[in-house]
Parts: sequence; structure tokens; C-alpha cells
Amino acid sequence: MLYLNSEQGFPGPAPAQPGLPAQPAPPAVTEPTPVGDNLAPQTTTLLRDAWRRLLRNRSAVAGMIVVGLLILVAVFAPLIAPHDPLAQDFDSRILPPSAGHLLGTDDLGRDILSRIIYGSRVSLAAGILSTALAVAAGVLIGAFATYYGGFWDNLAMRMMDIMLAFPQILLAIAIVAILGPGLTNAMLAIGIISIPIYARVVRSSILSLREKEFIEAARALGASDLQIIFKHLLPNCMGPLIVQATLGIATAIIEAASLSFLGLGAQPPTPEWGAMLNGGRHLLRQAPWVTAFPGIAIVVLVMGVNLFGDGLRDALDPRLKQ
Repeated sequence: MLYLNSEQGFPGPAPAQPGLPAQPAPPAVTEPTPVGDNLAPQTTTLLRDAWRRLLRNRSAVAGMIVVGLLILVAVFAPLIAPHDPLAQDFDSRILPPSAGHLLGTDDLGRDILSRIIYGSRVSLAAGILSTALAVAAGVLIGAFATYYGGFWDNLAMRMMDIMLAFPQILLAIAIVAILGPGLTNAMLAIGIISIPIYARVVRSSILSLREKEFIEAARALGASDLQIIFKHLLPNCMGPLIVQATLGIATAIIEAASLSFLGLGAQPPTPEWGAMLNGGRHLLRQAPWVTAFPGIAIVVLVMGVNLFGDGLRDALDPRLKQ
């Protein structure tokens, strides 16, 4: 029998009676801990898992740092550049690297370091904007053509096949020749020639998704075609698209520099890396730094973007999840 302990207010052992052993106290009752509270810290989203895998990839982190630094250089170019990138000083023509001009000057006396710093703005803008145009157009073409299938799918994919039959740079040159030289037209041409890549990426993803059970359930619940495409299909294509777009930026930067080198992209005196290569090619023996440093800048930026894109692809691949 248990008695209430008047001093402590909880059941206790019965008082010992003469000739009888004392009864032990009952075990303490503890409140159960909710299971959800234990599992909550252990549950992580796919995005968090991908971010952790990305941070474990040293080459991807190195690429991310390089790209991040160049973006900061482009944003704060007016504060970083030691000279006006357009200012000409004929008394300082073709000077080698020195304390006054860390990377030397070109044949018009312009500071090469300042022009490279401002050129990062042009190259990054060309790569990002042309890729954004290609992604937007490619996603819409690939999504709608694949979802409806039949005639529209065949028509869209045959047009993509025709565009892919031409070398990209030659097709870009043809488009710029029609539109006229200039940085805007060069970005437009690069975006157009990259559309088939993203259209095919979206098509391959939607082909494996459009007959899934959750799509059939959405149809049964009365979802429209637009709702199915934009709310159910395209969100499941984001992984491959993000990876392809990241790698596509590097390709777009090279193509923009190539068009500028040929005189079809950025026009003088715009400080653009490809145009700087073209402007200094006749000085390769006399002043190699005029072309060497813009070329190095292109290599560093493209390598950084590629390293980051490769790491992002590995991080978003569920087969590599550890």
C-alpha cells in the first residue's frame, strides 16, 4: 500500500510496521520525449545535402571563389581600377608592367589593368544575359513541344537538329552579320545558337516525367496544362538545367570574346577582353603583355566557371549522394 508523503507531495513507501519489512518506493515516472523532436535535427533537405557535397568538393570551392572574386571586381570596378580605362596617354604608349601601370599600357597609352577590370563587367554580362535568353527560350520550346508531343514535338526538335548541324561560332557569325556588329547583337546571337541545348535538356526530363502517377493525379484533379507544366514538370527539371546553364555561361563568355576578336562583338573603345586581344595582336613580339593579360583573364574566368559547374553537377547528382 502507498501513502502520500505530506511533506513532498508524491507517493512514497508505506511506513514500516512492527514485524513487517518496509515496502520499496515505486519507480519514478518520466514523460516520454516526442519522437518528432529527435528526428527534426536529422532531417535535411535535398538542397542542404547538395550544398554540403558542393563544399566538400575542393575544385568546386576554388571555382566558386574565383567567380565570386571576379564578380566583386566587376561590381566595384570604379573603386578598384587605378586609371580611366578609356583615357589615352600617348606619352605612355606600350609601357611594360611597372609601378605606375601594373600590367603595362597598350598602343594608345591606356592602362591594361584598368581595362581588364572594366572588361570583366562586359564578359560576365555577355555570358549571363545570353545564357538567360537561351534558357528562357529553350525551356519554353522544350516543355510545350514535349508535353503536347506529336506534330509540335517533331517540328520543334527538327528545327533544333538543323541548328545543331551548324558549328555554333559560324552560326553566330551569320546572325551577327545579318543584325550588324555590336555587343547586344553578339549576345543575342549567342543566346539563339544555345537554345537547342536547353530545349533538349528539358525534353529529356519531361519525357520521363509526363506519364508519372503524380502527373496523372494532377490531371484527375482538374489541373490545366499550364499548371501541370509550370508547377509539376518544370520544377523537376531544375537540377539538370542549373548545371547546364552554369557550364553554358563559360561557353558564352568564350563565344562573346571570339566575336569581339573578329570585330563583330564589342566595338572600340569598349574594354572587352576579346577586343583587347584583337587590338594587341600586331604587338605580340614587341609588347606581348598587351594580349597576354586579357587572355589570362579569359582563361581564369572560364576555368572558374567550369570548375564550379562540374562541382555543381556532382552535388546535384543523387547517384553520388553519400
